[in-house]
Amino acid sequence: MDWLTEFPQLPGRDLRLLSRTIDQYYRSFSRAYGDDIEAFFRPLLDFLLWFETLLQQTPWFIVLAAIVAIVWFASRSLKITIGTAIALILIGVFGMWEDTMSTLSIIVVSTLLSIVIGLPIGILMSRSDKVQAAINPILDVMQTMPSFVYLIPIVMLLGIGLIPGLLVVVIYAMPPIIRLTNLGIRLVDKEVLEAANAFGSSNWQKLTQVQLPLSLPTIMAGINQTIMMALAMVVVASLIGVRGLGQPVLQAITNQYFTQGLLNGLAIVAIAIVFDRASQAYGRRLQRHREAAHG
Repeated sequence: MDWLTEFPQLPGRDLRLLSRTIDQYYRSFSRAYGDDIEAFFRPLLDFLLWFETLLQQTPWFIVLAAIVAIVWFASRSLKITIGTAIALILIGVFGMWEDTMSTLSIIVVSTLLSIVIGLPIGILMSRSDKVQAAINPILDVMQTMPSFVYLIPIVMLLGIGLIPGLLVVVIYAMPPIIRLTNLGIRLVDKEVLEAANAFGSSNWQKLTQVQLPLSLPTIMAGINQTIMMALAMVVVASLIGVRGLGQPVLQAITNQYFTQGLLNGLAIVAIAIVFDRASQAYGRRLQRHREAAHG
């Protein structure tokens, strides 16, 4: 291993100086533009607060009925629907309803935001190998970077609160929808695209009427994974002020409240299972519909 001693290394003093310089520039940037960036995200914060208030202040039985109806529409499975109703009733009985609604609001908003941002990026990647080669390393970093590292620059820039937590969740959860949108569109049968070209379809018509409908089951799998990764960030996001089931879990860790941590952890698991089963069932329904249409 003598070659290691000959490997050029940056002197420790120079490395510390470089690190301090970068930190100073970032602090200057956050002081100069932090308020403007916060104002840019203000409408998103207002929407998130409105949605959270709507879920919390609406009578529980109406919210329960709405969620059960959505699950039934997505899955058309009596077992999944009854399981969802039982899970939500137990969450209410154990006094975790408000925290669950807070968690549900940030998961729904972060998933919608991930879809709005990730879907166009996935479409763009599917149209160009160069764009795919450029974006794939970024997605690799987003998926492998420890989640706590995301907190540092965002908290320095925006402080503690809902929006920094939402951004952390979106950054961590967005890669699956981008990757699977790209994959789904690339897997569309070339013969189908040739038939669309023969009918004189424009690029927009091919995308909206052929590629996206045929790749929808794969895109739904991406949405499913995005939801699961967003739920995995609930406890981490609670470190920077995100309300919900993550905060009682964090309190249980610091104060050794085993029962509190277990119950809130099980509530997170229950929500994850509901989202997972409903979205997977909906994806299978789309797949069967696609096969029937082309059978």
